[in-house]
Amino acid sequence: MSRLTALEARAVAAVDRDGLATSLTELLAVPSVTGSDAESDVQHVLAKQLTALGLDVDLWPLDLPALTAAPGFPGVEAARSEAWGLVGTAHGDGGRPALVLQGHVDVVPPGDPAPWRSDPFEPTWRGRRVHGRGACDMKAGVAANVAAYAAIARSGVRLRRGVALQFVIGEEDGGLGAFGTLERGHTGDACIITEPTSGTLITGAAGALTFTLQLSGLATHASTPYAGHSALDSYLPFHRALAELAGRRNRTVEPLMREYPVPYPIVVGRVQAGNWSSSVPDLLVAEGRLGLRIEEDPDAARRELEQCVAEVTARDPFLRDHPPVLTWSGGQFAGGHLPAGAGLRDLVADGHADVTGGDRLRERGAPYGSDLRLYAGAGIPTLHYGPGDVRLAHGPHEAVDLDEVCTVTRALVLAVLRSCGVG
Repeated sequence: MSRLTALEARAVAAVDRDGLATSLTELLAVPSVTGSDAESDVQHVLAKQLTALGLDVDLWPLDLPALTAAPGFPGVEAARSEAWGLVGTAHGDGGRPALVLQGHVDVVPPGDPAPWRSDPFEPTWRGRRVHGRGACDMKAGVAANVAAYAAIARSGVRLRRGVALQFVIGEEDGGLGAFGTLERGHTGDACIITEPTSGTLITGAAGALTFTLQLSGLATHASTPYAGHSALDSYLPFHRALAELAGRRNRTVEPLMREYPVPYPIVVGRVQAGNWSSSVPDLLVAEGRLGLRIEEDPDAARRELEQCVAEVTARDPFLRDHPPVLTWSGGQFAGGHLPAGAGLRDLVADGHADVTGGDRLRERGAPYGSDLRLYAGAGIPTLHYGPGDVRLAHGPHEAVDLDEVCTVTRALVLAVLRSCGVG
């Protein structure tokens, strides 16, 4: 802490650990699964917090028909009847915000309840760690964003330039909320997305394209399978071909992605076939995810998978007569990265080192799609820095350590002060 100015030290000291824990607990108790009504509920909870902090709050209903028809729309997987955007801004001396702190409020479904030690939406504290769906992905980051600005406001330190807190829905299924926020005109000179980064700095995020493969069979009674053709048998050669394609696509790896065993996976996450146990299935629908390189053209990746499907089809007589249908469904995440030489890199790395007294953050990429690419695509230098271990995300052991959340919050305080200026 000796490297901090007096005003920085005062603002960092104003971080309220107990208040942060209370706020995080409140957010985790809202079951804001992607596409659910609770996505909207949590936005209203946060809007009250931002209003109480004296921010200029923009809480608006997203125009879903207009956004889905807009050029560059990133796609969705969940059906919604409503969705809300939320931005709180401290304007400073005018002009656009010098820094945006961003986080998504939606979480994935908890899945099978059996592996959970408690209700996924009843946050449980065990020592310094809180367990629950969304703990690290990414309500801890959302709470840290609010707590960082609250500490600055509590300290009485005045910001010269503006800062904005942007909270978005729909990140897990494509980026609807971030897309809508940018379309509304909310912007900034730089953006920190507080996704879980496990004590590292994420300066590039790989892409991910959701696809659906529909395969036909020929139904018959299960006692005479030779009289028909199982859609499962139609699928198996594609499953093998996708594994081979993934192997080829992972032979060349970008420097930021070299620590990952498989940086660009291809995974079929859902398979549905048949409608009766005593019938040979005549339809199989497989939904999967094609991982992209950070700087890969999504259209080129689509063509590569389409060629793979065409080659498998051409080798099989049944498939030639009953060709599969490949569609690009759901979220379509391109990759994105922080430009070389962007000052945001040092701003965050130095802030973390200054509050911990430790080494600068190690830089790496993320093997998943995120809102980073939307902000980067809008010309806003963006990176990930936030509390939690992404390996716990989307699983039944999701948790985050309060000490880590507090460390990130203090570093965010410095990032805001140093980007916006004080006095």
